[in-house]
Formats: sequence, C-alpha cells, structure tokens
Amino acid sequence: MSPREFKRRRTYLMDMMGEKSVAILPASPVRMRNRDVEYKYRPDSDFYYLTGFPEPEAVAVLVPDRAHGEYILFCRENDPEMETWNGRRAGQEGAVSEYGADDSFPIDDIDDILPGLLEGTERVFYTMGTHPDFDTRLIGWVNRLRKQARAGVHTPGEFVSLDHLLHEMRLYKSSAEIRAMRKAAAISVEAHRRAMQVCRPGMKEYQIEAELIHAFMNGGAVSPAYPSIVGGGANACVLHYVENSAKLKNGDLLLVDAGAEYEYYASDISSTFPVNGRFSRAQRSLYELVREAQQAAIEQVRPGN
Repeated sequence: MSPREFKRRRTYLMDMMGEKSVAILPASPVRMRNRDVEYKYRPDSDFYYLTGFPEPEAVAVLVPDRAHGEYILFCRENDPEMETWNGRRAGQEGAVSEYGADDSFPIDDIDDILPGLLEGTERVFYTMGTHPDFDTRLIGWVNRLRKQARAGVHTPGEFVSLDHLLHEMRLYKSSAEIRAMRKAAAISVEAHRRAMQVCRPGMKEYQIEAELIHAFMNGGAVSPAYPSIVGGGANACVLHYVENSAKLKNGDLLLVDAGAEYEYYASDISSTFPVNGRFSRAQRSLYELVREAQQAAIEQVRPGN
C-alpha cells in the first residue's frame, strides 16, 4: 500500500472531524508468549489503516489545520543496541521520510508533548476501552489541563468514539484495497488446492496445516489471517477446532477453514473434501446440496439486497 493511500485516509478522516478537534490512536502493545518470548507483532488494524506504521510503542495524533503539521507520530527512537537484538526501528527521521508523518517525537516524550496538542481543542476522537492503560493516561492529561482552566487554558469538553467514523470509512474499499483483498483470496485458493492435492489417509491434520502455511508464505502472505481449522471426520463438527493433531482416516471428509493475510487484509475460505480423494455417494449428495445453496446465495448478492 503506497504512502499516498494512507495520507488520503487521514485527510478524509480529518475532514469529517472538523476544526478544533484531535484524534488519538495508540498502537497495540507487544504481547508475551511465555517468559521472555514475544508473540510476533501485528499492528492494530485501525492504527495501521491510517498510518501504515508497523512498529509497537507508537501513538498517532491527527490535528486538523495544525500549523506545524497535522499528522504527528510518537514512536521509538533509533537505538543501535536494541535494534541489534530486535530489529530495525524507523525512528523520528524514518517516521517522517518513510511513513509520511508531518512531525515525529520520541514515545518517551509523549507525557510532555501530547497535553499541549490537546490544549485549545473542543473534541477528542478516541476509542475508549481498547487500551485501558492508555485510557488512564489520556484522562490524566485532560485532567491536568482542566486544573489550569483558571489560567485561561481551554480543554476539550467532548470525547467522541473514533471507531464510529473509522469503521464507516473502512466499509468502502479503494482500488488498492480491492487489489490486496483479491491477492489474499488468490493465495488462499492456491493453498486449499495444495491441501487437496497432498491429502492422503494416514497423514496428520497438522501436516495439512503445514502445507497451507507453506502456500501462504510462498504466495507472499507472511501469516494466516486466523488460526487454521483442519478437522478430519468428527473433528469437523467442532466449530473452532484448532488442535489439528488427529490422524486422517480413509473414508472421512476433511474440513479446512483457512485464509491468508496479505498486507493486513484477510481472506477466509472453507472447503470440505474426501481424505482419500473420492466422495462416497452420501458425501457427494450432501456436498452438492451445499454447493448449490452457496451458488444460489452468491447469485443474490447485488446492491439493494
């Protein structure tokens, strides 16, 4: 996704926000898997939608008509030692040159700088409840300003849930988004085909999952969009079966519910096929019934329905 795409989204959002307003979006925190091992980081979808910024410990702030730049990004500073351990950081220079921020400050300075960005505004667009720790900090900044009201400091008097505007925007896809969604779907189709081709009685469900992941990554998707469901026989009746550990049996059907995530756009495909490559008469009858129902539903998908 090009920087122009993210800038277009920010501009559109700020047009809806109006003057004397500010929008604040914190990035998702890093989550621990066990002891000192972190889960692979994935940015919050709303945050990434507006910034394209893939790092943790960041906060995006949008201030319409701010003289010194409308888009401010707080993020980690460059740190050669930490980058040797955990990978490169954009830093303040990269936040501006690579990710389109008008201005960038170290995340450690946010307590000193962000209250000043709130001062003089009337509305704060922010989604409460998603990041409780940050909620507390934001309320603290506003309360700090309110204590200075007698000194003439103007504080925001209204909090507006940002996700109302943002999620309405995300319903309408640009050409670039549609291309990414189609790519995610195409990668997933090839993965399901690969699973069908390699499936044999005696294999383990996780071996089929491995083939799916191979196809996802080989196609350019760095991860599944969600934990893959690979359930043979009765395991397919567990709605969110993710153990994927049983041996596949001759004569059983295999349910695969798996999709790739490409540029943070998810695909989602379910397929059911015989483990041994041949449907029994009863299996084929049921399969055809479901396929016909699906096709009938697809034919009704049109504006207005």
